[in-house]
Amino acid sequence: MKRLSKHHIFPAVLLIAFGAVLGVQLDTYLTDEDLGTQLDKMRQALVVMNKEYVDPLDAADVAEEGIEGMIGSLDPHSTYIPADRAEDVKDQYQGSFGGIGIVFEVPNDTARVISPVAGGPSEEMGVMAGDRIVGIEDSSAVGLSSNEIQNSLKGEIGTEVRITVYRPTMDDRLDFTLTREEIETQSVRSPYMVDEQTGYINITRFTMKTHDEFREAASTLLDQGMERLVLDLRGNPGGVMRSSWQIANEMLGEEMTIVETKGRSEQMNRTISARPGGMLADQPIIVLVNRGSASASEILSGALQDHDRAFIVGRRTFGKGLIQKQFDLGDKSVLQMTVGRYYTPVGRLIQSPYERGDRENYYQDKFSTINQATYHLNDYRDSIPDSLAYQTDHGRTVFGGGGILPDYVVQPDTTALTHLVQSGLDYAFARKYFTEHETDLRETWQERPEDFQASFKPSEDMIDAFWSFAGENGVEITENPDSVNTSERVYAAQTAQEEKDFVATRVKGYLARLMYGRGVARPILNRADPIFQEAMSLWSSSQDLAAYHSKTAAPSIQQN
Repeated sequence: MKRLSKHHIFPAVLLIAFGAVLGVQLDTYLTDEDLGTQLDKMRQALVVMNKEYVDPLDAADVAEEGIEGMIGSLDPHSTYIPADRAEDVKDQYQGSFGGIGIVFEVPNDTARVISPVAGGPSEEMGVMAGDRIVGIEDSSAVGLSSNEIQNSLKGEIGTEVRITVYRPTMDDRLDFTLTREEIETQSVRSPYMVDEQTGYINITRFTMKTHDEFREAASTLLDQGMERLVLDLRGNPGGVMRSSWQIANEMLGEEMTIVETKGRSEQMNRTISARPGGMLADQPIIVLVNRGSASASEILSGALQDHDRAFIVGRRTFGKGLIQKQFDLGDKSVLQMTVGRYYTPVGRLIQSPYERGDRENYYQDKFSTINQATYHLNDYRDSIPDSLAYQTDHGRTVFGGGGILPDYVVQPDTTALTHLVQSGLDYAFARKYFTEHETDLRETWQERPEDFQASFKPSEDMIDAFWSFAGENGVEITENPDSVNTSERVYAAQTAQEEKDFVATRVKGYLARLMYGRGVARPILNRADPIFQEAMSLWSSSQDLAAYHSKTAAPSIQQN
């Protein structure tokens, strides 16, 4: 028998969650006689605890404990969102909030403005990239976390907030009184033309506005001559499912199934199909995915894969095929509970297997499986039973059982220095270097992002500084070939020399991100991104798939 955690000791939250919140509607939920009996028992337990427990109890704390315990007994993706976090979650889905319009990070103990949002309150009042936020209203902002600063700066549209910034280039403090405006959180980032025919769009999450953002980005790229698209969903955790359906609709033919949902409610049992008129009806498309691609990302990539509409490249996705609905509990807290499952057009359940109430083993098993699909691809494929092998519209084999397995898996070379650099060493060094040289970099390049992209080149001294930084963090570069041991992070000096351009590009990309934001950084970083570069060599397979949708014959498709 499982030992109950403290969260299961306080189930009396039902008194609050169903009684106080739903009030006169309570009887609607108690058609089951047993449920009513259990609710009475919980009421009695709360009364007894409140009256007889050795220490005074706080009803709100008991409620929090109880609801977390109950939700923990369900599937691994149902969750309780406390009132103090619910508004932030809502903003993520809505795609907008009341704020001052800045992109910032907190590298140490002080927030640094990466860039003001174009046309937002901060830009209009003169807040500049590089400013340090040292005060908010009458309180110090030094030492606050990113979330604490964000919560202090957000608020009702039309209200004012005063901030104090330190500007390193002037060695002075400046005060700004800013009126909060509706700030749109961009979910479609870094659209650009890779070459004369290839467009690139990155979707970071799905909000209510993602489809409009996608159409705008795609339209701009089409006007610039885009004939084929790289759609990057790596690290996209999902969000609003409807947005993923709408984007799939732009690429699929009329009446093609996008996703099927199933649940206890009749309203949940439905099939979503594409409508005519998509703006990307037959262009070759490559979709990039990885272990961070989940939920709505898997709906989109799964639909495009099942219909042979896009070539999926990267690594196996997360495997979240459960649909959550938000239930307001009356005090602004939210019960985000699973109400259904979604299936790809050919019938694949994307959700990884789980046992109710066992979240720890769920994540252990999930990431073990993802690692196998990443590092031991053939063994992973062999482990999938025939019952979970499906056929796409044109006869290709795809797999269920958890996540989307790409058509072409880019397996990392763990013995390569590039793998080590990408583990975060490059970004950590760029932040350190930027902090030490920020004034000079901004004076030279801040107003010249295009020139920075085209002509900035890390110096030999900077690359030497990178290897010194790597040495301080456990990496050894040796001249003795016999001493090389990649498992111990000992690499050959010749390898380091061969990878000099790779390191320089990665560092340059992250310096661009710190100075300008992701839009300028992404084209640079893609030049040193093994998955992106591998994808760019696979256009023949994507073109073959596109041929199915342009009524021409399609030859065989490359897979690994």
